[in-house]
Amino acid sequence: MIKENLNAVRENIRLAAEEAGRDPGDVTLIAVSKTKPVSMIEEAYACGCLDFGENRVQELCEKYEVLPKDIRWHLIGHLQRNKVKYVVDKAYLIHSVDSLKLAQEIQKEAEKKQVDVNILIEVNMADEESKFGVSAKEAEDLVREAAKLPNIHIQGLMTIAPIVEKPEDNAVHFANLKQLSVDIKRKNIDNVNMNVLSMGMTGDYGQAVKDGATYVRVGTGIFGER
Repeated sequence: MIKENLNAVRENIRLAAEEAGRDPGDVTLIAVSKTKPVSMIEEAYACGCLDFGENRVQELCEKYEVLPKDIRWHLIGHLQRNKVKYVVDKAYLIHSVDSLKLAQEIQKEAEKKQVDVNILIEVNMADEESKFGVSAKEAEDLVREAAKLPNIHIQGLMTIAPIVEKPEDNAVHFANLKQLSVDIKRKNIDNVNMNVLSMGMTGDYGQAVKDGATYVRVGTGIFGER
């Protein structure tokens, strides 16, 4: 099942990218493996999947210890400051930095462990009260402040779009995040890349690819319902 699902998702990404005049190779698929057993991750890994997304620090750490070391672990869930110390040296990319206090905590722990940490700034594009993330208006200020921290490297932006029936309903949020990244990139802020746009999930990743996503986060579409 996982192999067939992965092939289908990859094909959908290819079609969406080509429709938008993009190179499908510019889009990385993150298999969201939260709550999934190691055996399912091994199956996806055997199919060439190297990027896996986890919501919880403890789960990421447990899987990190037992799975191949060339896996790139993405922390995509909300990160509490008291959990930072466990994950700074294990996550390939932290997608969910939404405050300066969190960025400062990442800096403190990164310094202790003598590592550099790649992060994305999480933006709540739809201003949903139930979601984490800074508002689009606050994003540039957070980027500027977090960029001053020497062990942190901002690679781009992330958003979690609303759950919608029609993927195209999220096109406005994806397009706005893309525009925000372009606007920030133009400012040429030191220690800031805007090469990564993490957006789109099982229900709308095709639309996200059309609107410029470089990472899409797909769980149910690969592993089935939780």
